[in-house]
Amino acid sequence: MSDATQAALVKESTAEVSTSNEDPNVTPSNTSGANTPDPNSKSAAKKKAKQLEKEAKLAAKALKQAAGANSAPKKVKAEKKKEEAEPEFVNDTPAGQKKDLSNPMAAGYNPIAVEASWYDWWVAEGFFKPKVGADGNPETETFVIPSPPPNVTGSLHIGHGLTVAIQDSLVRWNRMRGKSTLFVPGFDHAGISTQSVVEKRLWKNEGKTRRDLGREKFLGTVMDWKNEYQERITKQLHRLGGSYDWDRAVIETFCRLREDGIIYRANRLVNWCVKLNTTLSNLEVDQKQLTGRTLLNVPGYDAKERFEFGVITSFGYQIEGSDEKVVIATTRPETMLGDTAIAVHPDDPRYTHLHGKFAVHPFVDRRIPIIQDSIIVDMEFGTGAVKITPAHDPNDYEVGTRHKLDFINILNDDGTLNANAGEKFKGMKRFHARNEVVKQLKELGLFVETKDNPMQIPICSKSGDVIEPILKPQWWVNCKPLADKALEHTRKGEILIQPKQSENEWYRWLENIQDWCVSRQLWWGHRVPAYFVNIEGEEQEADDDKFWVVGLWPFSIMGWPDKTPDFKNFYPSSLLETGWDILFFWVARMVMLGVHLTGEVPFKEIYCHAMIRDAHGRKMSKSLGNVIDPIDVIQGLPLEELHKKLYEGNLDEKEIKKAEAGQKKDFPKGIPQCGTDALRFALCAYSGGGRDINLEILRVEGYRKFCNKIFNATKFAMLKLDETFVPEPLAKPTGNEGLVEKWIFHKLNIAATELNQALEERNFMTATNIAYNFWLYELCDVYIEAMKPMTDGSAPESVKKSAQQTLYTCLDAGLKLLHPFMPFVTEELWQRLRRRPRRLHAFNRRSFEFAEAEKQFDLVFSALKTGRSLAASYNLQSEIQFFIQVQNDADAALFEQAVPTIVTLTKGGKSAKVVRNISEVPEGCGSAVVTASIVVHTLVKGLVDLDSKVVKVESQADYLNTVPENVRLANEEKRNVLSAEIETLEQSKAMFEKLK
Repeated sequence: MSDATQAALVKESTAEVSTSNEDPNVTPSNTSGANTPDPNSKSAAKKKAKQLEKEAKLAAKALKQAAGANSAPKKVKAEKKKEEAEPEFVNDTPAGQKKDLSNPMAAGYNPIAVEASWYDWWVAEGFFKPKVGADGNPETETFVIPSPPPNVTGSLHIGHGLTVAIQDSLVRWNRMRGKSTLFVPGFDHAGISTQSVVEKRLWKNEGKTRRDLGREKFLGTVMDWKNEYQERITKQLHRLGGSYDWDRAVIETFCRLREDGIIYRANRLVNWCVKLNTTLSNLEVDQKQLTGRTLLNVPGYDAKERFEFGVITSFGYQIEGSDEKVVIATTRPETMLGDTAIAVHPDDPRYTHLHGKFAVHPFVDRRIPIIQDSIIVDMEFGTGAVKITPAHDPNDYEVGTRHKLDFINILNDDGTLNANAGEKFKGMKRFHARNEVVKQLKELGLFVETKDNPMQIPICSKSGDVIEPILKPQWWVNCKPLADKALEHTRKGEILIQPKQSENEWYRWLENIQDWCVSRQLWWGHRVPAYFVNIEGEEQEADDDKFWVVGLWPFSIMGWPDKTPDFKNFYPSSLLETGWDILFFWVARMVMLGVHLTGEVPFKEIYCHAMIRDAHGRKMSKSLGNVIDPIDVIQGLPLEELHKKLYEGNLDEKEIKKAEAGQKKDFPKGIPQCGTDALRFALCAYSGGGRDINLEILRVEGYRKFCNKIFNATKFAMLKLDETFVPEPLAKPTGNEGLVEKWIFHKLNIAATELNQALEERNFMTATNIAYNFWLYELCDVYIEAMKPMTDGSAPESVKKSAQQTLYTCLDAGLKLLHPFMPFVTEELWQRLRRRPRRLHAFNRRSFEFAEAEKQFDLVFSALKTGRSLAASYNLQSEIQFFIQVQNDADAALFEQAVPTIVTLTKGGKSAKVVRNISEVPEGCGSAVVTASIVVHTLVKGLVDLDSKVVKVESQADYLNTVPENVRLANEEKRNVLSAEIETLEQSKAMFEKLK
């Protein structure tokens, strides 16, 4: 890095003076009278002699120190002076106004100071609005992203940070390319999720349920929550730099779908969550895998109660009028109270005699018919007899429909058993009833056995409750015709799905889609606009169902169903970017509804980003303490404050202690302050198309150091662009550029071209690496260093001006390369640059192509790196002298003009000389081969241990014989280089032998 930057990192030292004059090896004499040894004994005399000798040495030492004090200043140990802490940043820029940058740049990069004020100014200036003409139509090609609206269930987490980083990088990149961009934000009321978290908080803080408050008061409580977290989320999106146009809203529809026959009312099995008292879609249900008998606690029961899952219970049904029993098995014994049939295979000879017979229910007055069904029954499995409970099992529901069985619901909405379960069990909670049914079967002698049974149990993703299939009249969406249309448009290539794995899953899911239940028995959310509907000739009052309208998002935000200018100009959207985990939960439904309601796909591309996990690969979980608020990464947070935030949620004390332990392990010193730019850059750098990201906060902190590098490099470069500097009107080479200038222009052009290509391909990892490498390894490490002698006082004015123009162009373009990922620091630094008359974006230009210059400078740089490695191998740190031996005029001319660059880019470099013959190389040089025709020598005579170097050379001299034959045959050029190196090493060996 630059001299100025290095100097800024040096701390002053002050003297450290010891205040003790005591010898640490001297111990006080024993003055106690106890256990005093005999002073005349032999041992005492010996001890006394040693003590006198020691005292004499101390006296001599004291005299020597006294003499030294009079003749020379005393050397003291240097003490590093503590850096004075910079005053805390105070933002005095009025909201919406442009930051005043007239003051000198700060001593170092402070992300809080750098990021302040810019967002409000961007919004106030209308930079985030699409460019439209006087007629309201876009002036240029459009690029539109409808951002997936986050739920107002809580603050954004780091996964949302990834979404914003990727989406906004694409939006800013396309805006810089001159497109008319529209980035639409929003918020999801998240009916079931929001009501769930508010109910949990209400119970935790006040011990009350929503019914204790009543509908209106509870809705007011949820509205307060929604307003609080919507404001929090808005602030988070601002801090993350999302360049949204906030002037869009959501409207919904229901009636048209009803009229088209897409939405229908039906009494069908639904997923019922007792805890939340509502239906759920299949995608809101998780499947918990059990390997065998497992005891679980269930929400709504005492915390100490455990119920048995992962077993299969066998019992016998008594055949009517006979002593015979038919043995069946079930994983849910309580559901036998709703059994309305026993199914056997029609071809099973074991049960032929029972065709048309009945079994007797042991607990209710009900005859159970023996039916024949070849679909549900596998003769080879179990006893070949299956209990049928049509109102509480999806497979049994189909059997009941085929055989016109009775559908008997035995559950109330609160999870207790109703009168259909019989007087013995009426009012009993479902899992208490499970235990009681088994107990009663044993007493009646009908119980057979219980065995381990690996299985899955359905769990509510919101409450953790065990889901119950229940028969209810609900609103449904007929998905098959919608899915067929979506598949048709996808196969036509109207939607691009990335990565490929997500596309395969898309087809698989849509081809096997089931109808979608849109009803929710909630108080919070969108009410179904159907209060009295006619079902089969009977007028009935609709329940408190809710309709999931998020699927209407991409077109409702454009003013649909009205043909608004926004709908005409910005629909369909360009891209829908989201996590792969909600591809079906949300994205597929947007496509299905979009095609049906608008006749077009809602967006032309779907990009699915990875799921963020912690550094250990674990899923983010509040109970593990690894859920990260992006604002905490931006501004840093001590461990104690991290612990405090755990109490804001709904975790119980046991979970909080577990989470605190997790936080202490992962963040022993808290989360360091990284800033928005470093966070965004890191999240994009992680995004290479995989399914998961294991996030390391230390890596984010590393990119904060990269921001510091950019800041300090620009600060140093600004010193080179003095007050007299005026940039050329056009960003193009002047024709006066030297080799290193042409090289950096060519590297800039390559970086811009490849970064564009990477973003076109949605490869954010590659794009960030390109920008990072250009800044760090090409602009900072090479050009900014190489230009120093070109801009010092001895340089010709024409050389200085050319170097300045090149530096300005690289800074201007380099900041633009980074801007999509790092909007704040690049804005702060770019605003300090002088302006060209026109704003031109640094993307691929033929005028910056210098392929031959790149090839030449790469050869120079290869020789430079070889020389630096050679000097390092001899531990040379100063007075380094290179002798570059070449064999042709072209190489000689090339290296002659590159001598200043080679010396400048060599730390401790003194000189470099181009020679044609080995005789021009002084004795006492170490040597290294660059190519078959170029060798670098460095003077080491008198500076190194020659004996050890002879041994080292001898160990390398037989290198040709150690290289595998297939490698040597495959690469003729490499073999020539190795041969030349052996010859050089042999010469070095002879030379060192002469010097011994």
